[in-house]
Amino acid sequence: MREKILQAIRKNEIQTYSVTEKTTEGAELYFIKKDLDMRRMKKDAYSEVTIYRDFEVDGKKMRGSADINIFPEMTQEEVDKAVSGAFYAASFVKNPYFEIPKGKKEDKVEVESTLCGKSLEETGDAFVKALYCVDVHEDAFINTAEFFMDKTWTAIYNSEGVDVSYEKNSVRGEFVVQCITPQDVEQYQEFAYDDLDTEALTRQAEEALARVRDRANATEAPEKGNYKLLLSGKELRQLMDFYMRRSSSGMIYPGYSNYKMGMNVQGDEVRGEKLNLTLHASAPYSSEGIPMKDLELLKEGELKAIPGNARFAYYLGVEPTGNYSAVKLDNGTKAFEEMKQDAYLYVVSFSDFSMDSFSGYFGGEIRLAYLSDGEKVTPVTGGSVSGNLLELQKDMTFSTERYKDKDYDGPFAVEFHGVAVAGK
Repeated sequence: MREKILQAIRKNEIQTYSVTEKTTEGAELYFIKKDLDMRRMKKDAYSEVTIYRDFEVDGKKMRGSADINIFPEMTQEEVDKAVSGAFYAASFVKNPYFEIPKGKKEDKVEVESTLCGKSLEETGDAFVKALYCVDVHEDAFINTAEFFMDKTWTAIYNSEGVDVSYEKNSVRGEFVVQCITPQDVEQYQEFAYDDLDTEALTRQAEEALARVRDRANATEAPEKGNYKLLLSGKELRQLMDFYMRRSSSGMIYPGYSNYKMGMNVQGDEVRGEKLNLTLHASAPYSSEGIPMKDLELLKEGELKAIPGNARFAYYLGVEPTGNYSAVKLDNGTKAFEEMKQDAYLYVVSFSDFSMDSFSGYFGGEIRLAYLSDGEKVTPVTGGSVSGNLLELQKDMTFSTERYKDKDYDGPFAVEFHGVAVAGK
């Protein structure tokens, strides 16, 4: 693909471009209950090409861009036409001028993980066993499961000399747990790992089976009111998206976020824990070829970095870091069992949990929660949670217990106070 793309670029006399080429070998496993229904191998390849075009508007220098995808089966004529079309389209995008990353050719990097050296089949077998080893009950069981094992090669090159590449292994999948009595309910689960973390999948499956059983027995919604709210796992990870997004140059430059370097993002007089948040580099290079490393984002609630791509970093006059998707939260002062003292509402499953990075509002409809009056714990379902992180962030407490997946390494749970719940 590279030679076809470069030939088209030369033919159209294009000066500035960036290409990210991906090739993925994958194995897919599909189960119905414990029976393998389908096994499939795949190999996909494509290139994401960004074509830039410089021009002036009222004496101001502009740099427009347009993106296209190029596939190996495309002919040279088709590639020429696609590149030409992108170059034309870029003339209508009136972005102020910015520089793209500069670099040189580097040796290929293999992302280290415990998946390295394992075949796709070996990895799949290990995760299948990890999931189904706890599926031993009659009343609650795994209905369906899907596993996707990938080995991906990524190459990034541009007109400014960048020519880097890396190889990475990953696993992702989903499964549905079901309980038939006293009512027939199902719950959907997702998982994703960059390591051979089979123990984490086993724990997740075990918890999912216990919770779908509790969901089958839950019939009442919580009373309407304000609660001590406990959230955990993936919902806690989504809350951290608020800080990742609001600190990014892509949010700060257009004024969507008021964050500034050195700002105490939780405000003054923080009564709970001050955030210590690190952005984790899950790949050695960004999609633009920027070398990536772990980056301290918040230290005791103070903003230490403005991460982002080359364009917005150039506009703000900060160092481009690339865009991150994984975080590490170094907080946690209270044991989870201590959080569950007194009355609380612990929501473990939402129909659709959302976190709005503009307004700070988070919440969703409750599929399963545990309601405690200080003595008795009752599974409940129905109603909804509605909170605002801008209002609640001064009084957050995190558990000493930890939780880890592909994009998060941090406390298992967070405790809020006075969160509104709509119920019966």
